[in-house]
Amino acid sequence: MVRDMTKGSPMKLILGFSIPLLFGMLFQQFYNLVDTMIVGKTLGVEALAGVGATGSINFMIIGFCMGVCGGFAIPIAQQFGAGRYSELRKYVYNSYILSIVFSIVLTILSVVFTQSILRLMKTPDNIFWHSYNYIVIIFAGIPTVFLYNIVSSIIRALGDSKTPVIFLVLSAVMNIFLDIWFITGLKMGVAGAAWATDISQFVSGLLCLIYMNKKYDVLKFQKGEKQIHRQHAINLIVNGVPMGLQYSITAIGSVILQTSVNTLGSVSVAAMTAGSKIQMFFACPFDALGSTMATYGGQNAGAKEVDRIGAGIRAAVIVGSVYSIAALVVQYLFGSYIALLFVDASETQVIAMTHTFLIVNALFFIPLALVNIIRFCIQGMGFAGFAVLAGVFEMVARTVVAFTLVPVFRFNGACMANPCAWVAADIFLIPAFIYCSRRLKKRFGIG
Repeated sequence: MVRDMTKGSPMKLILGFSIPLLFGMLFQQFYNLVDTMIVGKTLGVEALAGVGATGSINFMIIGFCMGVCGGFAIPIAQQFGAGRYSELRKYVYNSYILSIVFSIVLTILSVVFTQSILRLMKTPDNIFWHSYNYIVIIFAGIPTVFLYNIVSSIIRALGDSKTPVIFLVLSAVMNIFLDIWFITGLKMGVAGAAWATDISQFVSGLLCLIYMNKKYDVLKFQKGEKQIHRQHAINLIVNGVPMGLQYSITAIGSVILQTSVNTLGSVSVAAMTAGSKIQMFFACPFDALGSTMATYGGQNAGAKEVDRIGAGIRAAVIVGSVYSIAALVVQYLFGSYIALLFVDASETQVIAMTHTFLIVNALFFIPLALVNIIRFCIQGMGFAGFAVLAGVFEMVARTVVAFTLVPVFRFNGACMANPCAWVAADIFLIPAFIYCSRRLKKRFGIG
């Protein structure tokens, strides 16, 4: 079902759109957690650290792919909000072509340079091949990342956040069974977890594509619409590449931080791995709010409803703040117990360090909520360049922490990297949103 977000209560629309999206993201993180849990419990701390040591470059490359797909959906959401359906379909077709090109190029480059990147990151020798065997297979599956994300992004641009969730749930269940079969049954090691992820993502993407082509009449191509249009392709790239770079630039800071953490040994790497996985799970509501605001901002910008965008921001901030407080309480009380999902109870040092990481990060969840809400809304409004600059602020903050706090305070210093990055991004994003709103009003002639 498509949803017009240019009319009605912003709070109801945001909640109605984000809650199904949240379930999808929770399931996506759930099967990422299952990968890590099975690896840690069955293959040991070194294998867990090996998978964890790839987290930052995984985010840098796969995050870029996801960002590009999300950016491609912005012109689609704007055309839908404006009611220009022929233009919408032209953008959809051109987004398919560009996704194929991007996926081929990125797969080749990432697979070829994986080993060199891991060496540059000073990945410890005792976990190096665990890291390589896992991440090179993940990178080989980049086309499946594009398949699922471009189709689901298009569906969400039409206001339907429920359909992608259904197929993602099926994919998550499949991933769990494949994890168990590949790792414990076929003894494939960390490579089994990577293959399970690739196969599951391919299935969910394919099912989404089949459903979308049959269900949505607005996407049924008319004569002359299935052509490569230079201007449409340029506009997609202008929106997609900055959004992808936002993830990658942010991830560069994470890569530098991970390199610094790698020098602290495999125990610190394992704790950072477990803490990061748990935090990503708890951060899913912020990601859902962000994706919601990209569609909300895109549709309302297309409909020239600038004041509604501000109202949507306020509603999303209220939701994000309430959740942030609840998440802090849960992680403070139960963080140590959650860490037991990844390591045995005998690994007391890893558990304690993981709990510290969770508490420090959760204390700054409200700034994280602001980052996601404002940045994605600005992207939806058509100002992708500002989102990239916010990523630069995050990158610089993590880099500063890596070079100043980690050598002195070691793991505790590393725990401050994300909070510093979120606050730095907010310092830029809040005035940036005010500026972008004024620009839109001036463009539309709104007093």
